[in-house]
Amino acid sequence: MATAVFFHAHPDDESIATGGTMARLAAEGHRVVLVTATAGELGEVPEGFLEPGEDLASRRAKELAEACRILGVARHVTLGFGDSGMAGEPSNDRPGSFWRTDVDEAATVLAELLREEHADVVSAYDEHGGYGHPDHIQVHRVGLRAAEMAGTPRVFMATIDRTYVQDLTTRGEEFGMEIPDELPDVSELGVEAGRITAEIDVTPYLEQKRRAMEAHASQISETSFFLSMPPEAFVAMWGLEWFIEVGASPGGGRRASLLDGA
Repeated sequence: MATAVFFHAHPDDESIATGGTMARLAAEGHRVVLVTATAGELGEVPEGFLEPGEDLASRRAKELAEACRILGVARHVTLGFGDSGMAGEPSNDRPGSFWRTDVDEAATVLAELLREEHADVVSAYDEHGGYGHPDHIQVHRVGLRAAEMAGTPRVFMATIDRTYVQDLTTRGEEFGMEIPDELPDVSELGVEAGRITAEIDVTPYLEQKRRAMEAHASQISETSFFLSMPPEAFVAMWGLEWFIEVGASPGGGRRASLLDGA
């Protein structure tokens, strides 16, 4: 059995971007390890949501623990860097923020974990972090450098098939979807279809993925765009997860697994 390490920026990123793949690997008997760079302490939370005296980082840690249980994660590690906030915010430059941490310094910590776990696979993000969040971009830089330091044999970048999502949003009415104005510009999401080298069908694990997303209630409410869409739309939006294998030829087709022989 293989060991797959998934490196993410904040609690909830794992469920949204790679939750189905993680659940699938765990169900197949592989060891799934999750590493989060930050506690997500700068996330937005509805007024009155937290208990008196409770801080957001503590709540998100509890939510993440439940999501890990649902997805079958064998081990979770938080690296403890500071949440950098959204792009352009003053918090990006705060001392201790992940965005401002030296790449080699952070990668050394992650590489040690990769060696300890004898990781066969590590997943980070594409070069612009899917949608430009500073901490996501830093996950890309740190993740790929750590894999190089540790000699991890297979390295993937979790991404979004921009072409697929653009098509889906133009056909949203077919699925009863209402696309809110505040969503990021789809043309800036992920990468063009031709760069993707792995497309994972996670529809058999969508119930787990949805429950893991629901576990992050401080960030993903039941009325959010993510969870309020009709069932058919949810399958269309979340039933596939995409990756780019570092070093693989873009013209070689799309693998159906992150492991050998698929």
